[in-house]
Amino acid sequence: MVRAAVLPSVGAPLEVTDIELPEPGPGQVRIRLAAAGVCHSDLSLSNGTMRVPVPAVLGHEGAGTVLSVGAGVTHVAPGDGAVLNWAPSCGKCHHCGIGEVWLCADALTGAGGVHARTADGTELHPGLNVAAFAEETVVAANCVLPAPEGIPLADAALLGCAVLTGYGAVHHSARVGAGESVVVFGIGGVGLAVLQSARIAGASKIIAVDVSPGKEELARRAGATDFVIASDTTPRAIRGLTGGQGADVAVECVGRAATIRSAWDSTRRGGRTTVVGIGGKDQQVTFNALEIFHWGRSLTGCVYGNSDPARDLPVIAEHIRAGRFDLSMMVTERIALDGIPAAFDNMVAGKGGRALVVF
Repeated sequence: MVRAAVLPSVGAPLEVTDIELPEPGPGQVRIRLAAAGVCHSDLSLSNGTMRVPVPAVLGHEGAGTVLSVGAGVTHVAPGDGAVLNWAPSCGKCHHCGIGEVWLCADALTGAGGVHARTADGTELHPGLNVAAFAEETVVAANCVLPAPEGIPLADAALLGCAVLTGYGAVHHSARVGAGESVVVFGIGGVGLAVLQSARIAGASKIIAVDVSPGKEELARRAGATDFVIASDTTPRAIRGLTGGQGADVAVECVGRAATIRSAWDSTRRGGRTTVVGIGGKDQQVTFNALEIFHWGRSLTGCVYGNSDPARDLPVIAEHIRAGRFDLSMMVTERIALDGIPAAFDNMVAGKGGRALVVF
């Protein structure tokens, strides 16, 4: 039996309770978690914005130590450090076949399986495949990436979602070039990763936008050259900071219609707007046909940073070891499992960066 944070039903409070994990079967790995990040996607799962089978053990951004492996697992062994990959590619579907592994059609099929049971025998599902809000977890082998050397496992937890997403949004989706201007909307965990990645890409001006004035110091530490409080006049402020043109690239990390529209309006003519935030179906964004023609901007979605974790993790790890990317500065709160609901409340209130559950 291990302790875990369980979502009993959509909209219900998380319950920290004992669960019974099976031993790893063929092609599975059991991991003792070192830490798990609290991501906005976890909140979206709990409130029904994103749908998963329930009851479920949430948590999808984590790292830990391999305890045991099932038959056929050869790329990790007991004692190895591991980063969890919540969206593993199958290697067989259309998108995997054309190299778009972040759009794998079968990436989340594991979320429908039975992961564990409560003490009374209730079956539990793994929220986004990996069920990281627990002291230990059992996952499919393709959800396990060897942890990069020289990076503490607790910090490495952030690699599993926020960092891969933020780095990929800059380098793969928006393709930020040296000397370009970048504006980032929403300075949470992913937004902080986007800021650092824009700095690594050589952006000349990096503007952070958030509703909370308290985020300014954090944003500047991550690489922001300017900070703007979000309002109805944000696009005008961005144009004022970019010679009247607007930013070459806008990255939206909130997932709200108003913020997406503001990011689009803050992008220069011919620029690129990348949407990373996950919004609900009720968040309708509207454009008129004439403005699409006139502005010549591109608007793109971004799934998991359009990243291939096996390819990108070693590159990001080198940036971390070289001191170009700081994982620890992204963490503004270290908590226990029972602190997750408060971390959700802080996200809703726009407070802090990444909360990290430390085991």
